[in-house]
Amino acid sequence: MQINEQIRDSEVRLIGADGEQLGVVAVAEAQRLANEADLDLVKIAPTAKPPVCKIIDYGKYKFEASKKEKENRKNQKIIAIKEIRLSSNIGEHDFQAKLKNAVKFLQEGDKLKVSIRFRGREITHSELGLRCMKKFAEAVAEYGVVEKNPKLEGRQMIMFIAPTTAKV
Repeated sequence: MQINEQIRDSEVRLIGADGEQLGVVAVAEAQRLANEADLDLVKIAPTAKPPVCKIIDYGKYKFEASKKEKENRKNQKIIAIKEIRLSSNIGEHDFQAKLKNAVKFLQEGDKLKVSIRFRGREITHSELGLRCMKKFAEAVAEYGVVEKNPKLEGRQMIMFIAPTTAKV
């Protein structure tokens, strides 16, 4: 941002310290008004015709902006993608164990990538993998929705599940 003497335009649209529009004025006049108010002249919209400048306390403005940015960073939730690997001929107990982990991940607000890797001749029976994926999706339907349906990519079948409600 350009402040005070860094502003090289001939005239600017000026906004006063209390937010009122002062109209289009010469930069020298705007600088004089800022000095009288013991504040800074800051160019806030350099691409506008004419550029928009505001009379504010620049130090306080920078502090408020950094405080707001820090608050926004603190409030954002990073959504991780957790992977669950199944097998086309998975046992019932193993399936339940994977299901339990998947439910835990979805309740924490993470997305799930469910994958089945076909080894050897298993690829000829990819419908078994698809059946397993659909069974898994139905089992976690209470906690998550299928974001991307099962799709065969090479020797791997992948499906994405997003949580229905993130943990608050």
